[in-house]
Amino acid sequence: MKSVMAPRGDAPTDDSASRTLVLGVDGERRIVQCGPNAEQVVGRRPAELIGRPAADLVDGDAKADLEALLEGITARQERTAVLSVRRGEAGTTDAVVTAQPMVAEDSAGAPSGLLFVRVALPPSERYQDPARMRRALMDDQLTRFGASLDLDQSARGLVDVVVPHYCTYAEVLVLESLVAADEVHAESGAAVLRRLAVTSDDGNELWTATFPEGEVLVFPDGTPYRDVLETARPVHLPVLDADAAREIAGRWRRAPAEELLTGVSMVLLPLVARDTLLGFIACSRIPGFRRFDAYDVEIGMEFANRAAIVVDNARRFSRERATALALQRSLLPTGLSAPSPVEVRHRYLPGSKLVEVGGDWYESIALPGARVALIVGDVAGHGVKAAVTMGRLRTALHTLANLELPPADALHVMHELMIELGEQEPHFATCLYAVYDATSGTLEIASAGHLPPLLVAPDGTNEYLTIPPAPPLGVAGGAAIESREFAVEDGSVFVIYTDGLVENRGRDIDDGLARLQSVFGVDTATRPMEEMAKAILAGVYADQHRDDIAVLISRLRRLPEDRFASWVVPSEPAAVRRARGFVRTQLDAWGLSDLVYSTELLATELITNAMRYAKDAKGPIELRLLYERSLVCEVLDGSAALPRLRHADDDEEGGRGLLVVSQLADRWGTRRTAAGKVVWCEQAVPGQDEKDDEPVPSWPGENHHRE
Repeated sequence: MKSVMAPRGDAPTDDSASRTLVLGVDGERRIVQCGPNAEQVVGRRPAELIGRPAADLVDGDAKADLEALLEGITARQERTAVLSVRRGEAGTTDAVVTAQPMVAEDSAGAPSGLLFVRVALPPSERYQDPARMRRALMDDQLTRFGASLDLDQSARGLVDVVVPHYCTYAEVLVLESLVAADEVHAESGAAVLRRLAVTSDDGNELWTATFPEGEVLVFPDGTPYRDVLETARPVHLPVLDADAAREIAGRWRRAPAEELLTGVSMVLLPLVARDTLLGFIACSRIPGFRRFDAYDVEIGMEFANRAAIVVDNARRFSRERATALALQRSLLPTGLSAPSPVEVRHRYLPGSKLVEVGGDWYESIALPGARVALIVGDVAGHGVKAAVTMGRLRTALHTLANLELPPADALHVMHELMIELGEQEPHFATCLYAVYDATSGTLEIASAGHLPPLLVAPDGTNEYLTIPPAPPLGVAGGAAIESREFAVEDGSVFVIYTDGLVENRGRDIDDGLARLQSVFGVDTATRPMEEMAKAILAGVYADQHRDDIAVLISRLRRLPEDRFASWVVPSEPAAVRRARGFVRTQLDAWGLSDLVYSTELLATELITNAMRYAKDAKGPIELRLLYERSLVCEVLDGSAALPRLRHADDDEEGGRGLLVVSQLADRWGTRRTAAGKVVWCEQAVPGQDEKDDEPVPSWPGENHHRE
């Protein structure tokens, strides 16, 4: 009978710890074919099995289980079970039995199949065949665990291959500097090591208790472990007698080691890559198994040399990743600033270990006049280059924000910067820039290729805001960057984010955007900001293909009406005196009498300057006072010309106004508006810290940002 295997799965593979017998079974459940190794597997010669029912392979208790496997042949299904198989006169042994159907039928037209019976090798035969041992170590094992660039996972893969194919106990120890992602030096002798992975298959839990995983240690003199570190050569101990085991345990001050090491055969395999010792693999065979010989050491070193490359690759990747993360985190802001009515929280998560470091960033910058710049951006690509570009952009944007450029103008300057950077190396980035004015309750937003921001009303209704489209920063051509202004309801929540939050390999971006909207409900007005920030990131930590994520969430409230006052200044010289009266009355109402004199002088200089240089401009002059964490005095006029500070000559009558302002105020500045410009100055309020004293609670994943 010619048999052809059905394409339903591969036959069970043989390995160094098992032996497999292949039997052919016809439609009547009789054995019609038998492999030549029947006596080694089931203790009977092939001639004794041919023609007998397959049920004779097992005792009565297991016959029903075997029959269930054989029924799978009729149903054209592959089935596997662990059965107690008779082994000649020696009793029974546990075996993994697989029934696999065949395409061909027997002579009677009934379905036929194969039985694969796999039993464990006896200890005396487990490491007898060097060719089988080499094949088990070298064939595909290195490819399987070498695909990981994580040092811990690579070490775990190493010991899982070495045991049971090479020894009964194994541990991987590497230099502590490797784990710490530092430069690896040619350390030897008394080097500090860490045990990354431990495993054994003899059922003795004393191994992992005596040699715990994760332990940092220095091996004492006079031990074979120290010898392999000093020579970077394999150490072979065919057998450790009781005296040698006792001496090692004594020097190590670990009493249980004497019991474990007595009678074992040991080989220590150094891990050397790029002429640098990275650590070693300690391998032991307990009494009852064949002892290591010189050929075993040769096979082990061939494996260790290849494994060292895997460990070195993981070490280099870990170091580069740690460097990029440290660089990225150092470039991100360590604190966010905002006016007192605005509450801001941030979240930043680096990409998972399967994804390189990215270039996401965020920023919240308090601006004069109870305003705040809210920014989030994403540099295309990953790695150190993306992190460096992110740092450049963030620094430039911080400067532009302090220059008080409108969002669209600031992004245009950033676009020109990215074009210039692209001449050396192509780069582009998306960015969203928003400025919220707590006095008017308006939000001005400009976007360069970024995802739409989410605005949530206090009652939970929310929408993604439509911003005039523009290409990413650094992409030539396309529409010009424009901004749009929105009126914001007091207490609304504003969310800006990068694409890693709403998009991944297993989820469409529309689903991610819908999930983000579902986070907010009718309790938005009273729900704590920390709770909402936590809900936004729910479910992203377990994503093994997660890109880095930056989120900025802010609750936008108006400045209380009793902390803001304005007065239109008539275009006549006598108005300056009345303006001083207005300042005096308002500061007395706020309890800021100590600042009356200086504020009167500052307001006088700013108004006089506006009357002199903006007399031909359209529109009135307006004086505004804002009492927040500091006292801000603003003068608005219809002229677009910005004043500049200069030092007047001794014979000049004017030109000293802004010099007086710069001396009296803590800081001053100007900004253009749609109707003209604003000149402002700021004074610290005595006894009040400009920063918010309320501590921000810690949040899950905070160490990703601060480490």
